[in-house]
Amino acid sequence: MVPVPSGAAGAAPPGLTAAPALAPAPEGLVEMAAALAEGGVSARWLTERALRRIAAAQPRLNAFRTVRAEAALAEADAADRRLAAGERLPLLGVPVAVKDDMDLSGEPTAFGCAGAFAAKTADSEAVRRLRAAGAVIVGKTQTPELGQWPFTEGAAFGQTRNPWNPDYTPGGSSGGSAAAVAAGLVPAALGSDGAGSVRIPAAWTHLIGVKPQRGRISTWPEPESFNGLTVNGVLARTVADAALLLDAAAGQHAEDLHRPARIPAAEAARRAPRRLRIALSFGMPFTATPKSLDPEIRSAVERLAGRLESLGHEVVPEDPRYGPIGLTFVPRATAGVRDWAARVPDRALLDRRTHEAVRTGRILGGLPLRVSRRSEAGLRWRVGEIFGRYDVVLTPTTATPPLRIGALAGLGAMATDRAMIAACPYAWTWNVLGWPGVNVPAGFTTTGLPLGAQLLGPAHSEPLLLALAAQAEAAGAWLPALPS
Repeated sequence: MVPVPSGAAGAAPPGLTAAPALAPAPEGLVEMAAALAEGGVSARWLTERALRRIAAAQPRLNAFRTVRAEAALAEADAADRRLAAGERLPLLGVPVAVKDDMDLSGEPTAFGCAGAFAAKTADSEAVRRLRAAGAVIVGKTQTPELGQWPFTEGAAFGQTRNPWNPDYTPGGSSGGSAAAVAAGLVPAALGSDGAGSVRIPAAWTHLIGVKPQRGRISTWPEPESFNGLTVNGVLARTVADAALLLDAAAGQHAEDLHRPARIPAAEAARRAPRRLRIALSFGMPFTATPKSLDPEIRSAVERLAGRLESLGHEVVPEDPRYGPIGLTFVPRATAGVRDWAARVPDRALLDRRTHEAVRTGRILGGLPLRVSRRSEAGLRWRVGEIFGRYDVVLTPTTATPPLRIGALAGLGAMATDRAMIAACPYAWTWNVLGWPGVNVPAGFTTTGLPLGAQLLGPAHSEPLLLALAAQAEAAGAWLPALPS
């Protein structure tokens, strides 16, 4: 293990293996997997390249909490031997990253916190499945403390910065994974999403971000995470890459509480959808806090809606009936923070806002939490009524462009919550319901910052959402772009 503090270059091999004969070298997950299977590139070369890119970017972006240089190269060499022997797996030899809330054997799971965490002795189920698909895991990416905020900053590691403009956050809480993928350090990464934590950073870094159906990707060793709010998801630069990683990571542990049937994500991303009815929604669920939609984001989402219409779909303005959904979120979220904070080796090092969330979780973690869970079925019926008339709901992913680094630093718990809701009022409702959503790029601000839109569906609708996203991508609804 190589710990990577803020500003440190991290570990990297002293020199690259000879470059492959193919030109250009593969950059995407699908491209890398194909090149490896065809023998055009080695896992060693791809992994060395990833490690050198990580080391070069770390002082500027700080995307990684730990880098597994030695272990990753050993895994790459083993993958090359398996490839030479004729073995083929979906991701055999491809370097990827995982968020630092997922257990990786031999590494600590600090989940954005300071302190001396013991190394884990077993992989989480999602990581185990990535390994079973042949992936080489180069490291663990930064996340804010216990994944609570839509920015990736903290006393434990400093600030993770947006590759498009380092004065801005890549979002959170999967901000390290988003920064790593957007900057081309790895082709794709796992993140987790408890209130938009995959979709928000995907929107703010020009990525595809998939929040799958609850349970689609196991959260084991948690039977469910944050009382069912948080799911594991994927970030990638293309729909095909996201679908491939989703297929590789999907599946359940025997003791998971949620066990949806398997879906063919990669196959769905290659299939054009039928003509769809799409509800275009700018309405925000009630939160009793001030919030408004940035005009540039509204225009960007309207342009995307127009592109979907040009593909033959019907787009009609209409909002889901969210009702009192906000009342059910806080008990589940704060009780989850309370449970996680109890595992931290030195709780005195936690952010004061975390301590406040723990206190709230203690108050709401009894009867209010049980009532919140029981109300979920009624909320699904109420919000899901829209899917009797529409196939997909299109909304902004966030209400504002990316926030500046430090914009929420030093605020108290209530002020932070209000600022978070003002910036990100659209994503969290689907976490309460447990349904899938996909962020797609929606363009850029006049100053060059990425914006995103959500495709939201009912239960188990990832194939439809991925098919629609892939169709829009192929039609040029957004341009494939990397930050300079």
